[in-house]
Amino acid sequence: MIQDKNYMAMANTDQNNIKIMAKAIVCEDCTLKGDITISPGCVIHPSATIIAEAGPIVLGENCIVEEYTTIAFLVPAGQTLDPSVDVRTLNIGPNNVFEVGCTVEACHIGEKNVFESKSHVGPLVFVSNCCIIGAGVQLTSEQKISENTVIYGKNCLQREAIDKQGSQTLQIDFLRKVLPNYHHLRKPNYDPKKMRIAA
Repeated sequence: MIQDKNYMAMANTDQNNIKIMAKAIVCEDCTLKGDITISPGCVIHPSATIIAEAGPIVLGENCIVEEYTTIAFLVPAGQTLDPSVDVRTLNIGPNNVFEVGCTVEACHIGEKNVFESKSHVGPLVFVSNCCIIGAGVQLTSEQKISENTVIYGKNCLQREAIDKQGSQTLQIDFLRKVLPNYHHLRKPNYDPKKMRIAA
């Protein structure tokens, strides 16, 4: 598990570069540290935490990050980050849902995955597409999770999903209407089209 003292140390040393694209809903009282790109359609709830320490994090379109969730891309314990070496980027695919209180440090996250409440996914886990990590599941050992896998229970039992993942469009539309009524939002500050023209 990640320790709060690590967050505090990073807050003092890291330069934040937060890029929020249009049509993303990002609540003011979430914690964003490091180089983070939030794509259109994403919804970041209050009290969510995203930490990009080992390199940039790019959050794909239409991802939902709920309260008390932590998404972290950290430098392994005992190692130091060498800025002269190419820094890796954690690209998180579109349409992922990170439910309340989950902690996700996975080395790869594909698309249309659901990380249920209180689940924990360690840094040696490769998550492909259309997977469900069940509530309270703890994945810490090195493994690659195949597409359409459901992991559930305290023994981390696995099976293949029978049904395809449902669309999150209705939930995102609802959150886009409701969250601005109750929370201050961060304004979009990044337009990739304008950046290409400027280059």
